[in-house]
Amino acid sequence: QVQLVESGGGLVQAGGFLRLSCTASRSISSINAMGWYRQAPGKQRELVAHIGSGGRIDYADSVKGRFTISRDNAKNTVYLQMNSLKPEDTAVYYCNAVRIGVGGRNDYWGQGTQVTVSS
Repeated sequence: QVQLVESGGGLVQAGGFLRLSCTASRSISSINAMGWYRQAPGKQRELVAHIGSGGRIDYADSVKGRFTISRDNAKNTVYLQMNSLKPEDTAVYYCNAVRIGVGGRNDYWGQGTQVTVSS
């Protein structure tokens, strides 16, 4: 069982920046992978960035060079630094956690945080 709480969303102008935070209810050292997804109205939820417990990182092509995912194990928190924001980045951003243990794989999702980028 993992509870995820996102924060840091808001309204910014194009070219601005935000940092999203996702705090887990348990040590992220026990979580195999965490990531950020986003969903805009009328679109499917898509991967933004993903970081494994071993350090493997993946980014969507649309955010490469602009977004950075990182984690702080001591704070049980994963961050998404978003720079050079564009209007097309507007979406609800969701934190995701994957834990593989007894019973197999389990996925957990946060409630989402709204990011709106104005032109």
